[in-house]
Amino acid sequence: MARFPDRAATAEWHEQHGASAPKAGEIAPDFELYDVAGETSVRLSSYRGDRPVALVFGSFT
Repeated sequence: MARFPDRAATAEWHEQHGASAPKAGEIAPDFELYDVAGETSVRLSSYRGDRPVALVFGSFT
């Protein structure tokens, strides 16, 4: 996992690697995640058209 000392370093990394977030209204790129045990997976695309999905990233410690 990349760690950055400040926002400027983060912005520089995003620019160098072409990383960008979808704009409002754009479809998010598909990805696959596994449960804590690593046994069951789910893809974001499996929810497309079914119901709204909120992606929340953060630390809850």
